[in-house]
Amino acid sequence: MSLAEARRIAVRSQLLDGSAPGVLETVRRLGFLQLDPISAVAPPQELVLWSRLGPHDRGELDRLLWEERSLVEWRAFLWPAEDLPLLRARMRRGVNKDAHDFLAANRAFRRHVLRQLETRGPLLSREIEDHGSMRREHHEWWGARKMGLMLEILAARGEVAVVGRRGRQRLWDLAERWYPKTETIPWPKAQKLIAERRFRALGVKLERGRLVAHPEASDGPVPDRVTFLSPFDRLIHDRARAEALWGFHYRLEMYVPKAKRRYGYYVLPILHRDRLVGRIEPVHDRKAGALRVNGVWWEDGAKPVPLERPLASLARFLGATRVERSPHP
Repeated sequence: MSLAEARRIAVRSQLLDGSAPGVLETVRRLGFLQLDPISAVAPPQELVLWSRLGPHDRGELDRLLWEERSLVEWRAFLWPAEDLPLLRARMRRGVNKDAHDFLAANRAFRRHVLRQLETRGPLLSREIEDHGSMRREHHEWWGARKMGLMLEILAARGEVAVVGRRGRQRLWDLAERWYPKTETIPWPKAQKLIAERRFRALGVKLERGRLVAHPEASDGPVPDRVTFLSPFDRLIHDRARAEALWGFHYRLEMYVPKAKRRYGYYVLPILHRDRLVGRIEPVHDRKAGALRVNGVWWEDGAKPVPLERPLASLARFLGATRVERSPHP
């Protein structure tokens, strides 16, 4: 296939051609949505959906997760509930050595957490009482209590589950009370199915320096459509693949010192039809009710495209009442 065909297939396979039918169907087609706490514009899972669906009910994800349960949250991703047999195959594989050693050294702590959830759950992490065996000491990521670390490890093993949220805080309960019973799939088979589904969702993968299309991928024209992509969007998440397809070098610069940034703190790729033509740094000022554009950068050789329509769409999705644009940096 030609490079032009590969680009069209990649965009169409990711439903970035305007063909996305709805929230649940989109998540099923993509395979999963990645979660991240940084939301300079919107949480990445919401931004990924907006890129495909445009303005829609932002409460739909919560309804699908906590009321209908057609989606599940596991290890900072949202998955279709029908993929639980595959996820459970991964859970049964266990955890890495550091996590295994932590559990081995804190057996009483583990039993205490599970008993608390059994008798009092669902609970926020801070609502689970301390255990006498757990000595408080500073930890950069997990805090002095290390309760978050224990819950993450137990979730990875399929012993506890995220069953709701209060604001940004996760509610935890025993997994057996939240996950439905499913068939058991051995890990080798599950691994193959996971890889196949990801390949189908991407449409094109980079393999040993070559671009390879999925056998079921379909080519065709991509409508004259402009949208912005989350830094976690699967179209550009594989940076090597993005460079092979579009010559587009992208990295998230929020951890780069401001003076050394080439672009901005949270810059989104601009997709026009099947081409990545530039980058934009929008920021949602929630207090002012404004969507501010700090900068726009066009790729070398790319013709600038009008951004009024996608900016208005994004502002409407976020509930912003106006769009404010700064001069080009």
